[in-house]
This record gives sequence, C-alpha cells and structure tokens, in this order.
Amino acid sequence: MLLASGKAPHVASLLAAAVLLAACREENAYVPPPPPKVEVALPLKQTVTPYLFATGNTAAVNTTTLVARVSGFIQEIDYKDGDEVKAGARLFLIEPEPYQLALEQAQAGQSSSDAAAKQSGAEQKRQQELLAQKVISASDADAAVAAAAVDAAKQQQSAVEVKQAQLNLSYTEVKAPFDGIVTARQVSMGQLVGAGSATTLATIVQLDPIYVDFTISEMDVLRIRAGMAKRGITAQDLKKVPVEVGLQNETGYPHKGTLDYAAPEVTASTGTLVVRAELPNAGRPLLPGYFVRVRVPLGEEPDMLLVPDRAIGSDQGGRYVLVAGEGDVVEQRPVEIGQLVENLRVVTSGVKPDDRVIVSGLLTAVPGQKIEPQIKTLEADATGGIVQ
Repeated sequence: MLLASGKAPHVASLLAAAVLLAACREENAYVPPPPPKVEVALPLKQTVTPYLFATGNTAAVNTTTLVARVSGFIQEIDYKDGDEVKAGARLFLIEPEPYQLALEQAQAGQSSSDAAAKQSGAEQKRQQELLAQKVISASDADAAVAAAAVDAAKQQQSAVEVKQAQLNLSYTEVKAPFDGIVTARQVSMGQLVGAGSATTLATIVQLDPIYVDFTISEMDVLRIRAGMAKRGITAQDLKKVPVEVGLQNETGYPHKGTLDYAAPEVTASTGTLVVRAELPNAGRPLLPGYFVRVRVPLGEEPDMLLVPDRAIGSDQGGRYVLVAGEGDVVEQRPVEIGQLVENLRVVTSGVKPDDRVIVSGLLTAVPGQKIEPQIKTLEADATGGIVQ
C-alpha cells in the first residue's frame, strides 16, 4: 500500500508536466505580423505655373566715360565722388574765358561779313539797274554779282565759325548725359586737361533701370516660344513676358521685370540664345556685375498632379513612387517628374488621379506585400510659391 501511494503522486506530476509542455508548444506557434500601417494620399490636382530657370549677371543700362572735349585747366568740380546726379547737371567746368573770347571774336567777324554782304547785295542791285539802262557794260554787272556772291559765302562761313565757337564754349561745361552715379574723379582742380588727347574725367553709371543678361538653351527657346504663342504674345511684345530675379542671399525671386531683348539667332557653337531682361531698380538693390538667379514663367498649366517630394524614390531604372494597389498590395510605379512646388513635386506621367500614393512609412512598404493604408489628404501650398 505504501508503494502504490508513492507512485500516485509521481504519475500526477508527469501528467501535469505533459499538460504544461503542450501549453508552451501552443504559445510558441508562429503567428504572421499584421500588415504595416502606412499613410497614403491621392495626388493633389491644381494649376501650376512652370518656370524656366537660369543664371545671369546684372549690367548697367548706360555706362559712359566723361572726357574733356576741349583743352584747358579744371576750374570747378561740382560734385562729390559717388554722388547721384540728374541728367544735365554740371560736373566739371574747364576754364571758359578763352572760348568766350573766341566766340565774341567770331560774332564780330559775323557782323562784319553781314555788313559786307548787305553792301555788296545793294551794289549788285544798282549795277543790274544801270545795266538795264545800258549805262554800264555787262562785265561791270558780272563783277558786282561775283562780289556779292563772295560776301554771301563769307557771311555763311562767319555763321559757321560762330556756331563752332558756341559749341567749344559749351564743351567747357561737362554735364551728366543721364541720371546716374558718378565715380571718383580722375583729375584735380587746376589740372590741364584735353591737351593733345581726350582726358578721362570720371565715369557715370545708370543704375535704374538695370539689365540682367542670361542665356537659355535651344530647348528652352522652344518652350518659351510655345508659351508665348499659347498666351498670344508675339516677338514684338517681348516686354509682356515677365522675368523674376533673386540674389544669392535672397529667398525666392523678389525682383520683377520683363524681357527686353533676345538675340536674333541661336549660337551654333553653344546651342544657346542670349537674352536680356530689364528691371526697375529704385533704391539700387541690384548693382552691375551681380550674379543672380533668374526664372521666367511659361504660362499656367491646369490640372497638374502633385505628390510629396519625399514620396518619390529613385533606382537604376529612374524615378518611381509606391502605390497601394488592388487588395492593398504595394506596387512600384515608374514616373516622370516636373518642378517642385514647395514640398510637392509635379508628376507629369506614371500616376493617375485615383492612385493611392504612399507618402509615409516608405521603409516598411515593400513592393508585392500587403499594407494597411491610412488615408491622408494633401493640401495646396498657401503661398503658391515655386522653388527650383
């Protein structure tokens, strides 16, 4: 009886262990993980303005070197280096006295020639009357006509000499040919200038408006021409094509202008076309010689599809996006992309308006595997800004 009672607990222990072992085996059975949750969104449809992007340099509309056109000593300097002056403002005065005297001398010679021409004209008239009365010979009348012609020629010459003297006198005042900034003077008070050759006095630069010179490729030329044709703009209406410019330390393109000039032909060696824009420059934020960023709008494109830029991947086959396909299985779609609109990228082909594009959780979304899509709505950029 003692042996039997001793075996009973042992059997019970074995049965309990078997039950526990079976329970452990059931707990360790493989259970597949649930599909990963990823955010998907339909492409955003909106009107986008495509841009042509380029780089260029600013240039002054007018830059003129001021030189002495007559010889003499500098008598006055009527500006300070770097002054902003108006057109017609006097900048330098070369001693005018010698040229004033030359003018007065020419005017005196003109008065003398006028008197001589008047007298010879009257004499010619009298000689013609005497010839009609047959009081004098024809040769005497011809001599009077010749004398009158000589005096008339001297009168014309005197008038020209007066004009030349007036012109030389005007050259003693060196004036600004246009509104602009005058550089540091290259001469000093009392210095002899214009002796033997033209002496450089200073340089004046016009800063408002200002030019921006840049080049565009042959393909861009075709795009611009197509955009102009779409908007009904002809080559004669270049100034209707807007141009936006930004400096290297600026965000966006705050400076606005219009196209001003396009070369008549594409440079064969480079395949580019030289283009120029003109921009107002009040306050002179732009200076000649700046390196600038340029963009030219090519007209609005309606119903363009956009997806977050981060949703676009790339491999050896090119750019692609991942979409939640039939049965929520991930599919990889090759796409062609356009420009960036803030954080959204234009997709020109490869995506349809009803495609559910995976926009986050991209690392857990594997092509061919199932996901649990979480719908997200894309919103248009409030500013409508476009960056390169």
